[in-house]
Amino acid sequence: MPISIRMSKKEKELIKKYAKLNRTTVSDIMRKAILEKIENEFDMYLYEKAIKAHEQNPKTYTFEEVKSILGIE
Repeated sequence: MPISIRMSKKEKELIKKYAKLNRTTVSDIMRKAILEKIENEFDMYLYEKAIKAHEQNPKTYTFEEVKSILGIE
């Protein structure tokens, strides 16, 4: 599905040169950059959620305790 974005000529040239240098297409560069940005923000959301959960219940387990709980020898 085509998507249009607006950018300056300077930005466009920079992206085109970067794609050429990396032997890929502008589409691939843009797709990967957008998906990486989304993934990074989602990872940060999950991190913040885990920190809040830990603050509410700071119980931690040793590796040996986890193995015992899971029944792993």
